[in-house]
Amino acid sequence: MNKLNFSLRGMRGFLTLWLTQAFSALGNSMTAFALVVWSYQAEGSALSTALLSVCTYAPYVAMSIFAGTLSDRWNKKTTLLACDALAALTTVLVLILLKTGNLRIWHLYVINAVNGLMNTVQQPASEVAVSLLTPREQVQRASSLQQVSSSVVSIATPALAAAMIALAGLESVLLFDLLTFAAAALSLLLLIRIPSSRAQEKKERFSQALRQGLKYLGNNRGILMLILFLAAINLVASMYNAALPALAINRAGEAGYGALGTVTGMATLAGSLLAAMLPAPKSRVRVICNALLFSMSTENFLLAFGRSVPVWCVGAALGWIFIPLMSANLGALMRERIPVELQGRVYSVRNALQFFTIPVGYLVGGWAVDQVFEPMMARQDAGSPLVTLFGAEKGAGAALTYFLLGVLGMLICLFFRANREIRALEG
Repeated sequence: MNKLNFSLRGMRGFLTLWLTQAFSALGNSMTAFALVVWSYQAEGSALSTALLSVCTYAPYVAMSIFAGTLSDRWNKKTTLLACDALAALTTVLVLILLKTGNLRIWHLYVINAVNGLMNTVQQPASEVAVSLLTPREQVQRASSLQQVSSSVVSIATPALAAAMIALAGLESVLLFDLLTFAAAALSLLLLIRIPSSRAQEKKERFSQALRQGLKYLGNNRGILMLILFLAAINLVASMYNAALPALAINRAGEAGYGALGTVTGMATLAGSLLAAMLPAPKSRVRVICNALLFSMSTENFLLAFGRSVPVWCVGAALGWIFIPLMSANLGALMRERIPVELQGRVYSVRNALQFFTIPVGYLVGGWAVDQVFEPMMARQDAGSPLVTLFGAEKGAGAALTYFLLGVLGMLICLFFRANREIRALEG
């Protein structure tokens, strides 16, 4: 116990924020999971379901470069409370529409766009709040703990959401989401004091603060290339997410889809615990590059060629086991390299560059499954090589999509791993 107390010294504020926000994230994640299932059952289209994520990420990407600069100037606690309150209001709206029988998928598109706009301010504010509450020597532990909570949420979300829907309907998930918001908001309001940053105290002009974020990345080419690497990976990952309901729900139903999500969460939890226990590596860059290469070269191919939930679950375990280690080292590298007074504006530029590929990937992935690969597989003769490899039933087009994503992901990792400017960050 004394060793634990020593290892967590100076982290009380961070731990309180981390635990309460993780509880709130569980409610948000369960609502998102339930609405994806609802939308796919209502529309039967990978593209229609993918548009939920497109509407979330499009405003997030479009406004990130401005919102992060504003976030640096605003009080972090007030910003987080306001954003959480807006998210709770959108959940109330969904609940009202559902109870009155008026919920339509276009309502969810609008609501997700509002939430995406809110996240443009909340995400950089949260990142800076963690930096302000965490001693410098604890940054990797803080990043690892964030990965642990994210993994626990991933494990719990499918099982809890499916159970609550079966027992009490979608309304119960929405009510639980509101409960988690109330607990997190009260804790943030009453128990946590977030220090002000120097950027907040200086009150620089907006244009000056924005230029500083752009200038920092222009002068730090290694960080910029690493961000572009992750943007390319996000393109592949969002296409993966767009195709997943078409593969899993068609071939294994909602239970198989949920099981795959649960195993993904278990793998990320194991990886998060590993990241929390390991000391800082000699090269964070190698950990980031190699973890992504391993992920891209395992899960996609097992989803492509596997015909059963157990095989997919093995792929999910292999694909996600080292992602928390990658994320922890990425977060630590960013916090070590970027001065805290610049982090909000640099993170906002990073978000615009790193995440703009996500809505593109969802659109391309959903369109490719619905309009290209599923129709193409449906036209194949029974003895064709493609049918032998990927099957003939509905979902075969999604399986072919995963094979192509595996090849593309490997090529991206090998290309950026050889980049000299990224490798220079090892020093």
